Order: sequence, then C-alpha cells, then structure tokens
Amino acid sequence: MSHPALTDAQARMKKAFDFTLHEFSTIHTGKASPSMVEGVMVEAYGGMQPLKACAAITTPDARLIQVQPWDKGLTRAIEKALQMANIGVNPVVDGNLIRLPFPELSKERRLEFVKTAHRLAEEGRVNVRHVRRDAMEAVKKAKKDGKISEDEEKRVEKEIQVLTDKTIKDIDTHLASKEKELVTV
Repeated sequence: MSHPALTDAQARMKKAFDFTLHEFSTIHTGKASPSMVEGVMVEAYGGMQPLKACAAITTPDARLIQVQPWDKGLTRAIEKALQMANIGVNPVVDGNLIRLPFPELSKERRLEFVKTAHRLAEEGRVNVRHVRRDAMEAVKKAKKDGKISEDEEKRVEKEIQVLTDKTIKDIDTHLASKEKELVTV
C-alpha cells in the first residue's frame, strides 16, 4: 500500500519535472520547432486563441517555421501576435503563409541559452526538493499522530528519497541533452 504522502510527492514531482521540460522546450536551439509558437495567443473570433487552434504550424527545415492560417482572414492578426510574442524572429507574410526564418545562432547566444537551461534545471531541482521536504514532514506527522509505525515511516521516507534522486537525475539527463543540442552547430 502506498502512503498518501508518497502518492502526493510522486504527482507533485512529476509536475515539477514536466514543467522543467516544458521550460527547456522554450529555449531556442537555433532549430525551428512548432512548440516555439504554438502557445502564442492570437486575437480571433472575439477572443484570444492559441496559434495552434488558428493555423497549421510546420517546420519545412531546421531554420524555418511556417504558419498557415485555417482562415485567411486571420493572417494579419496572426502576424501581429507573432510580432508581439517577441520570439526574436520577424514574421514574413507571403500570400496566406506566414514564415518565421531563424538566423544561425552565435556562439555567445548559444552559451547564454546554456546558462538559461542550467538556471531552469536548478529551479526544477529546487521544486523537487521542496516536494521532498513537504512529503517528509507529512510522514513525520503521520508517525507522530500514531497513524503509521516507525518501520512504515522509515520505508516511506526511503521511497520518497529514491523518488527525489530519480527525478533530479532525470532533470540532469535532460539538461545534458539540451546543453548538447545548444552547443552542437
């Protein structure tokens, strides 16, 4: 039987891990990726819509994102949203297509992104450690309140530590591959 503190810790650590990975995906490696613009909010149909709900987003090659609005009438609104999104690339309208050409990244810019990745990874590790602390406190409280035995307390604490180590190791693994992606031209 899994202890509630462990179950909660698993869910919260997964959330912290997934958030860190999502943050990594927003770091531009110089390679164009639809995830860079999918969430850009576009003023459409009297409200705000994510770009992926208004257009097909493709990457014909590593240096280009192509956006094809489902509705030609949204082309200008999408172009404006992409300019406002501040992704470091100016949209080029070509008929019904909007192209986002990415320049080659300089070495300095790549190293800047590596620093950003390290900062995001550290934030992720800190979040995981906060979850660990909360879970350990919950287990200690359960023991103090007589809800679990000392053996159970030790077992659950050990499992929480194993989960913490694994999640931090996973963040570090993804950081290493993101760093490799950033410095490989």
